Amino acid sequence: MSIDESALARELRNNGIDVADVSVSADRVEVTYTTTLPGAEPDHGEMGTLCTAFIDLVEEGEFEPRRVEATSLRFEDDVQATWHVEGEWFEALDEYRISEEEFSARVLDSVETDPDVDAPAAGGEGSPQ
Repeated sequence: MSIDESALARELRNNGIDVADVSVSADRVEVTYTTTLPGAEPDHGEMGTLCTAFIDLVEEGEFEPRRVEATSLRFEDDVQATWHVEGEWFEALDEYRISEEEFSARVLDSVETDPDVDAPAAGGEGSPQ
């Protein structure tokens, strides 16, 4: 089963993530969120909260593992960092082939604090009305 954009945005917001945009496709999910801690690095707690929401959805059968690409904004149009989770990492964690610590280390290794990509503009599909 696959969750749709509005349900995913709602789920993330229910977990305390300030979602600016969500896009779901067959091979990836793109999430843009505004951080509550606009420093030089993304907050690991927020990253963990977002990852945990996806892990819970995988365990509940609501989300089929695929790549999740996250963009953390300090403010609208000010990208703090980008990071990602590979779908295989969700599967490996769910099947106990990697530990939570290994999963977290992989996610932290994916962080780019000087991203060369433009963040999606707020107001796209899945954005608050």
